[in-house]
Amino acid sequence: MATTIIFFVLAAIILGCALLAVTTKHIMRAATYLLFVLFGTAGLYFLMGYTFLGSVQVMVYAGGVVVLYIFALMLTGRSDNQKEKSMSVAKKMAALIASLCGAAILLFVIISQKFAATVLTAPNEQLTSIQTLGQQIIASDKYGYLLPFEVVSVLLLACIVGGLIIARKR
Repeated sequence: MATTIIFFVLAAIILGCALLAVTTKHIMRAATYLLFVLFGTAGLYFLMGYTFLGSVQVMVYAGGVVVLYIFALMLTGRSDNQKEKSMSVAKKMAALIASLCGAAILLFVIISQKFAATVLTAPNEQLTSIQTLGQQIIASDKYGYLLPFEVVSVLLLACIVGGLIIARKR
Protein backbone atom coordinates (compact mmCIF):
# COMPACT_ATOMS: atom_id res chain seq x y z
CA MET A 1 0.00 0.00 0.00
CA ALA A 2 2.82 2.39 0.87
CA THR A 3 4.62 1.68 -2.39
CA THR A 4 1.46 2.52 -4.33
CA ILE A 5 1.16 5.87 -2.54
CA ILE A 6 4.86 6.62 -3.16
CA PHE A 7 4.42 5.70 -6.83
CA PHE A 8 1.50 8.09 -7.27
CA VAL A 9 3.32 10.89 -5.45
CA LEU A 10 6.39 10.43 -7.66
CA ALA A 11 4.21 10.23 -10.77
CA ALA A 12 2.46 13.48 -9.81
CA ILE A 13 5.80 15.21 -9.21
CA ILE A 14 7.16 13.98 -12.54
CA LEU A 15 4.07 15.01 -14.50
CA GLY A 16 3.75 18.39 -12.79
CA CYS A 17 7.39 19.32 -13.19
CA ALA A 18 7.47 18.07 -16.78
CA LEU A 19 4.53 20.31 -17.65
CA LEU A 20 6.16 23.25 -15.89
CA ALA A 21 9.47 22.57 -17.66
CA VAL A 22 7.93 22.86 -21.12
CA THR A 23 5.56 25.73 -20.38
CA THR A 24 7.79 28.16 -18.50
CA LYS A 25 9.40 31.04 -20.38
CA HIS A 26 12.48 31.18 -18.15
CA ILE A 27 15.31 28.86 -19.15
CA MET A 28 16.73 28.47 -15.67
CA ARG A 29 13.36 27.52 -14.22
CA ALA A 30 12.88 25.01 -17.02
CA ALA A 31 16.24 23.42 -16.17
CA THR A 32 15.28 23.28 -12.50
CA TYR A 33 11.97 21.59 -13.29
CA LEU A 34 13.85 19.16 -15.52
CA LEU A 35 16.10 18.35 -12.58
CA PHE A 36 13.05 17.48 -10.46
CA VAL A 37 11.70 15.26 -13.26
CA LEU A 38 14.99 13.38 -13.40
CA PHE A 39 15.09 12.99 -9.62
CA GLY A 40 11.51 11.67 -9.71
CA THR A 41 12.51 9.14 -12.35
CA ALA A 42 15.39 8.04 -10.13
CA GLY A 43 12.88 7.67 -7.31
CA LEU A 44 10.85 5.31 -9.48
CA TYR A 45 13.97 3.24 -10.16
CA PHE A 46 14.68 3.03 -6.43
CA LEU A 47 11.06 2.08 -5.78
CA MET A 48 11.31 -0.82 -8.24
CA GLY A 49 14.54 -2.03 -6.62
CA TYR A 50 16.95 -0.94 -9.36
CA THR A 51 19.40 0.76 -7.02
CA PHE A 52 22.30 0.85 -9.48
CA LEU A 53 20.17 2.39 -12.23
CA GLY A 54 18.70 4.91 -9.79
CA SER A 55 22.17 5.92 -8.63
CA VAL A 56 23.38 6.35 -12.20
CA GLN A 57 20.26 8.41 -12.96
CA VAL A 58 21.03 10.79 -10.11
CA MET A 59 24.76 11.09 -10.78
CA VAL A 60 24.68 11.41 -14.56
CA TYR A 61 21.59 13.53 -15.03
CA ALA A 62 22.13 15.80 -12.03
CA GLY A 63 25.56 16.57 -13.49
CA GLY A 64 23.98 17.02 -16.90
CA VAL A 65 21.54 19.60 -15.58
CA VAL A 66 24.40 21.53 -13.96
CA VAL A 67 26.09 21.62 -17.38
CA LEU A 68 22.74 22.72 -18.84
CA TYR A 69 22.68 25.63 -16.37
CA ILE A 70 26.14 26.71 -17.46
CA PHE A 71 25.36 26.50 -21.16
CA ALA A 72 22.03 28.26 -20.71
CA LEU A 73 23.86 31.20 -19.17
CA MET A 74 26.70 31.12 -21.70
CA LEU A 75 24.68 30.67 -24.87
CA THR A 76 21.76 32.97 -24.15
CA GLY A 77 23.88 35.71 -22.61
CA ARG A 78 20.98 37.16 -20.68
CA SER A 79 19.31 36.77 -17.34
CA ASP A 80 15.72 35.80 -16.67
CA ASN A 81 14.83 39.39 -15.79
CA GLN A 82 14.89 40.58 -19.39
CA LYS A 83 11.59 40.70 -21.25
CA GLU A 84 10.93 38.06 -23.86
CA LYS A 85 9.22 38.66 -27.18
CA SER A 86 5.58 37.66 -27.29
CA MET A 87 4.47 34.98 -29.73
CA SER A 88 2.10 35.79 -32.55
CA VAL A 89 -1.41 34.37 -32.61
CA ALA A 90 -0.55 32.14 -35.59
CA LYS A 91 2.34 30.54 -33.67
CA LYS A 92 0.13 29.99 -30.65
CA MET A 93 -2.54 28.33 -32.82
CA ALA A 94 0.08 26.11 -34.50
CA ALA A 95 1.41 25.07 -31.09
CA LEU A 96 -2.12 24.32 -29.88
CA ILE A 97 -2.91 22.23 -32.95
CA ALA A 98 0.37 20.31 -32.65
CA SER A 99 -0.30 19.68 -28.94
CA LEU A 100 -3.83 18.44 -29.62
CA CYS A 101 -2.60 16.14 -32.41
CA GLY A 102 0.06 14.71 -30.09
CA ALA A 103 -2.50 14.20 -27.32
CA ALA A 104 -4.89 12.48 -29.76
CA ILE A 105 -2.15 10.11 -30.94
CA LEU A 106 -1.17 9.36 -27.34
CA LEU A 107 -4.77 8.62 -26.35
CA PHE A 108 -5.23 6.40 -29.42
CA VAL A 109 -2.14 4.37 -28.53
CA ILE A 110 -3.19 4.04 -24.88
CA ILE A 111 -6.76 3.04 -25.72
CA SER A 112 -5.84 0.58 -28.49
CA GLN A 113 -3.07 -1.12 -26.48
CA LYS A 114 -4.02 -4.14 -24.41
CA PHE A 115 -1.82 -3.78 -21.35
CA ALA A 116 -1.08 -6.96 -19.42
CA ALA A 117 -1.22 -6.78 -15.66
CA THR A 118 2.25 -7.54 -14.34
CA VAL A 119 3.69 -7.65 -10.89
CA LEU A 120 7.09 -6.04 -10.46
CA THR A 121 9.56 -7.90 -8.34
CA ALA A 122 12.87 -6.62 -7.10
CA PRO A 123 15.68 -7.73 -9.39
CA ASN A 124 18.52 -9.88 -8.22
CA GLU A 125 21.48 -7.53 -8.51
CA GLN A 126 23.92 -10.26 -7.50
CA LEU A 127 23.71 -11.91 -10.92
CA THR A 128 26.39 -9.60 -12.30
CA SER A 129 29.16 -8.43 -10.07
CA ILE A 130 30.49 -4.90 -10.27
CA GLN A 131 33.88 -6.25 -11.33
CA THR A 132 32.34 -8.09 -14.30
CA LEU A 133 30.34 -5.02 -15.24
CA GLY A 134 33.44 -2.80 -15.08
CA GLN A 135 35.47 -5.20 -17.18
CA GLN A 136 32.74 -5.39 -19.80
CA ILE A 137 32.45 -1.59 -19.99
CA ILE A 138 36.16 -1.06 -20.67
CA ALA A 139 36.58 -4.12 -22.90
CA SER A 140 37.33 -3.52 -26.56
CA ASP A 141 36.24 -6.92 -27.85
CA LYS A 142 32.99 -7.87 -29.57
CA TYR A 143 30.77 -7.34 -26.53
CA GLY A 144 32.69 -4.45 -24.97
CA TYR A 145 31.47 -0.89 -24.69
CA LEU A 146 34.74 1.05 -24.92
CA LEU A 147 34.53 1.99 -28.61
CA PRO A 148 30.85 3.13 -28.56
CA PHE A 149 31.53 5.14 -25.41
CA GLU A 150 34.50 6.89 -27.00
CA VAL A 151 32.60 7.60 -30.21
CA VAL A 152 29.70 9.13 -28.32
CA SER A 153 32.04 11.24 -26.18
CA VAL A 154 33.81 12.62 -29.27
CA LEU A 155 30.43 13.32 -30.89
CA LEU A 156 29.22 15.20 -27.81
CA LEU A 157 32.44 17.19 -27.65
CA ALA A 158 32.00 18.15 -31.33
CA CYS A 159 28.42 19.25 -30.64
CA ILE A 160 29.50 21.41 -27.70
CA VAL A 161 32.28 23.05 -29.70
CA GLY A 162 29.92 23.59 -32.65
CA GLY A 163 27.31 25.17 -30.38
CA LEU A 164 29.88 27.51 -28.88
CA ILE A 165 31.13 28.55 -32.35
CA ILE A 166 27.60 29.27 -33.52
CA ALA A 167 26.87 31.24 -30.35
CA ARG A 168 30.08 33.29 -30.66
CA LYS A 169 29.22 34.34 -34.25
CA ARG A 170 26.09 36.10 -33.01
